[in-house]
Amino acid sequence: MNIIFVLVDSLNKEALSVYNPDTPCRTPNLAGFAAKSHVFDNYFISSLPCMPARREISAGRKDFLWRPWGPLEIFDPRLPREIQKQGYNTGLVTDHYHYWEETANGYMQGFMSLEMIRGHETDYHTLPPEGDVPAWVEKMSEFRSAYHMRQYYENVKGFETEADFFPAKTFTAAGEWLEKYAERGPFFLQVESFDVHEPFHVPAPYDTMYTGDLPGDAGDYNIWPPYQVYADQDAFFAQTSPEELAYLRAQYYGKTTMVDTWIGKLFDRLTALDLWKNTMVVFTTDHGHDLGERGGFGKQYPHYDSHANIPLMVWHPEHAGDGRRVDALVQNVDLFSTLIDASGGTPPEATRHSQSFLPVITEAAGARDAITYGTFGQGICLTDGEWTLFKSPVEGKPLYTYSTMITTPLIVDNPVDGRVGKAPTAPADQGPFDPSVPYPLWKTPITIDPRTCEDHLYHRASDPGQTQNLWHSHPDQRARMLALLVERMQAEGSPPEQFERLGLDVLPIAAE
Repeated sequence: MNIIFVLVDSLNKEALSVYNPDTPCRTPNLAGFAAKSHVFDNYFISSLPCMPARREISAGRKDFLWRPWGPLEIFDPRLPREIQKQGYNTGLVTDHYHYWEETANGYMQGFMSLEMIRGHETDYHTLPPEGDVPAWVEKMSEFRSAYHMRQYYENVKGFETEADFFPAKTFTAAGEWLEKYAERGPFFLQVESFDVHEPFHVPAPYDTMYTGDLPGDAGDYNIWPPYQVYADQDAFFAQTSPEELAYLRAQYYGKTTMVDTWIGKLFDRLTALDLWKNTMVVFTTDHGHDLGERGGFGKQYPHYDSHANIPLMVWHPEHAGDGRRVDALVQNVDLFSTLIDASGGTPPEATRHSQSFLPVITEAAGARDAITYGTFGQGICLTDGEWTLFKSPVEGKPLYTYSTMITTPLIVDNPVDGRVGKAPTAPADQGPFDPSVPYPLWKTPITIDPRTCEDHLYHRASDPGQTQNLWHSHPDQRARMLALLVERMQAEGSPPEQFERLGLDVLPIAAE
């Protein structure tokens, strides 16, 4: 059986009709794919954002309690190499430019073939322009680095038609890969589209597809609002308008429809090559992207379902889903074991946190009863499907990174210059801090400003929008979820200081 793994960045369930019948966003190709596949309703993130999520997918190991965004470790298995052991040819086609940055080394080198489509976001693909730039670029620069905004503009200023944009290039290249290599034996093809990631810049007809009668033009609205730097996000919301937020969402929908159009062309290629009968297709995202909900953007903690509960659809040629809904709790880190399992392999013994969800499809078994997820240096989230807990950090408590490497980590919350955090201080220690790792790790102190120290408890069944914080009013459920959180953190091998940092050394908490 062949395997195609399609990963679209920053895709919200809310934008897909299979999850939200009331959405105005049109995605007919994904709707058609969902109608014949298994559709997962309780699929979640694990570690955020982009590269922490990909470390989980590539190596089966959660990041967010141990280290921030960084390269693969020497002890990490490599997903494509594990699949190659079963006699598969492997390939990666992507425009996800983080893969070829220094802070994300090691993720793509394990593939037998690689096609990189350059120039998205702030990829240093060309020198940025020195002269005037259009109004829409200046608008983005009000709250983000003008240098980076000009970099994006220089990368795309020559685009003339839809075919020049990144989804078209990525999914076209994936189809060409299939034309070239599909007949050479079983294959694993990973296709990654950085869209629908911001900036929400799309060509006609998608740019006006969902704008309705909004006044003004593109230069009047910001299509890349800030969210990493706390003060910048607050300043943006202090001066934005309902029209600007509506325009932003319209561009997000337009980009989602554009991605769907080009996914459809890849699906058409599978049909033309008669591959559906012997090819498993997994479609998902790394995380969603809030678009102004609760006064925030992006995918920052607290990780509400709006960006943490994400789409997953799976076509299995021997177990047709026919649109069957799957309630099982699964998350991104499980992709590692699932894809190896689908290839006929067995995940490495050192696999720390990944569990195959293939039995959920083939045997209706193997579901988890609770999952944890989060962002390094922030709080931790837990859900059992019915209830969700956000346990935020206590200010002033120690935080360490654990790694075989000493690097300047990429900090995605409140970074000093809007992107890269301060270099770490000298390591505090080196030793066997993780029994699942065959090498000593550097233990390095680091300071990250928490976004919030408020704790949350939500009942998903009665409050799917997570608007009513029940932390104080439901002490029994709070105590149960906190005890379950401690149990899960212990089972996953959490560093011991994380319990103190998260205020979990004072259980049980008395009712207020």
